[in-house]
Amino acid sequence: MSTQMELRHLAREVKTGLELAIAAFAPSDLVDQLAVAAGLLEAITDLALDKAASVPLVTRTVERANQALAAWHRWRDDHPPKATA
Repeated sequence: MSTQMELRHLAREVKTGLELAIAAFAPSDLVDQLAVAAGLLEAITDLALDKAASVPLVTRTVERANQALAAWHRWRDDHPPKATA
């Protein structure tokens, strides 16, 4: 189970990835994945993690966020920024 601090850290990382993906003109499906993960993480950081009902949502959200970040990192690595003169 993720702690509140781990969720906040992941939320910041996903939000940063989202901002960078938008700035890099990443494909819209990748931006959408990051946006969904960022929104869900923001929402669940306010939930009490000890409640049994929230465990599946938190677990799935963390998985989704990690998958979106991995997809962003792959895309970013395959599309390095072009140097400007």
